[in-house]
Amino acid sequence: MITKLTLTIDASIIASSKLYAKEKGQSLSQLVENYLKSLPPFTTKNHQIDPTVQKLRGVIKLPKEFDYKKELGKSISNKYKK
Repeated sequence: MITKLTLTIDASIIASSKLYAKEKGQSLSQLVENYLKSLPPFTTKNHQIDPTVQKLRGVIKLPKEFDYKKELGKSISNKYKK
């Protein structure tokens, strides 16, 4: 199944990428798709947490009623208010 994807990329990069794709006889979509296919599959098994970050696990104790999604939403909306 093919699905449309919208990306936000600097205009100069888009222009040079279109030229590159044309030189290779591909569309920009094909170029991006081929790049994404070349990435290794992501699984939790090959996702390593940095040892320093691992040591920080459990250091902060939050109240049981803490809603991280709500706080994240506030943080993101505050970012765009600036």
